[in-house]
Amino acid sequence: MKQYDFDEVVERRGTNCLKYDKMKDLFGRADLLPFWVADMDFRTPDFIVDALKRRCEHPVFGYTFPPDEYFPSIVRWVKQLYGFDIRTEWLSYIPGIVKGIGLALECFTKKGDRVIIQPPVYHPFRIIPEKLHREVVCNPLRLVNGAYEMDFEQLEAVMDKDCRALILSSPHNPAGIVWDRTTLQRLAEICSRHHVLVIADEIHSEMTFPGFEHHPFPTVSDEAAACSITFMAPSKTFNIAGIVSSYAIVPDGALREAFYSFLESCELNQGTIFSYIATVAAYVHGGEWRRQMLDYVAENIAFVDEYVRENIPQIKVYRPQASFLVWLDCRDLQMTQTELFRFVCDRAGLALNSGVTFGREGEGYLRMNVGCPRSMLERGLNALGNAVKRLK
Repeated sequence: MKQYDFDEVVERRGTNCLKYDKMKDLFGRADLLPFWVADMDFRTPDFIVDALKRRCEHPVFGYTFPPDEYFPSIVRWVKQLYGFDIRTEWLSYIPGIVKGIGLALECFTKKGDRVIIQPPVYHPFRIIPEKLHREVVCNPLRLVNGAYEMDFEQLEAVMDKDCRALILSSPHNPAGIVWDRTTLQRLAEICSRHHVLVIADEIHSEMTFPGFEHHPFPTVSDEAAACSITFMAPSKTFNIAGIVSSYAIVPDGALREAFYSFLESCELNQGTIFSYIATVAAYVHGGEWRRQMLDYVAENIAFVDEYVRENIPQIKVYRPQASFLVWLDCRDLQMTQTELFRFVCDRAGLALNSGVTFGREGEGYLRMNVGCPRSMLERGLNALGNAVKRLK
């Protein structure tokens, strides 16, 4: 069995890499250690790179269509990970999950309709409906005994006849929550009763850690399957975000006909040569790589948790149940969000996501990407710890 090297440091600067090459524009400095945007610093696995190289040996890149193995590879992968039996006709390529959310809102809502989000949550959930002139309605998560829960009482209170869609982050970004079946069933019951479409972003589902079980939203009840569109992708798991490789799963026939006809009208259901090849390679050959990567990321998370508890007790770590993103509660540092953000950049030399990016409920928080070699993570934590010590 091949052992993959996640300790390798890969130089990414100078490759039009958002994570490194855009820091000057976004953070004011180019010399920061980047722990922000959600891609990993690990080398994309060899079986994907090799598959792309083989295709590049042919000198013509003309019009294409999905290879025979494309949809079956997704069907097998989804069954293997979640026990979810999907049919090929339920599937469609989409040009990215963020774009897919926008397309679903364009298809099923109109200007002035209300769209529900559950902050603190991935910021495009707010930006997309706002840009499309929909009204964003917040159903904030609530903290109960140090853990986030959905607030169904508040959801029922804000859900009226103008609410047309709810965008679900599952597993949750940035808090890393793997929602339990009961929670998702109750959400489905409420949304079905109020005729609200659930748009489920499940891009981090493949990165659920052992001991937790991800439930694809359509699997939790008949109501969920009938009122939802689910988006998945291999991009986070296999570090291929630059190769757009997302897909939709829509079990309900009426929703599927409406949405897939909308995509087909603009050929938005057609992928690129590389998206098909990368997906098949990931899903056919990626099981062992995924297991080793998750083990390494889980150790990184444990390393962060232990280091922070022992050296920076003013910060609380929310250990994610899925993904390489760690939610940090920095409120005991007693800084405004602007002060906190500048402190981390200017005093610690780190680029992290500001908590308020995910909504006002993120005030006093930071999001840290730990999908990187341990040596880089250790450097970053030492820099943060030393900066906090100097505050005294």
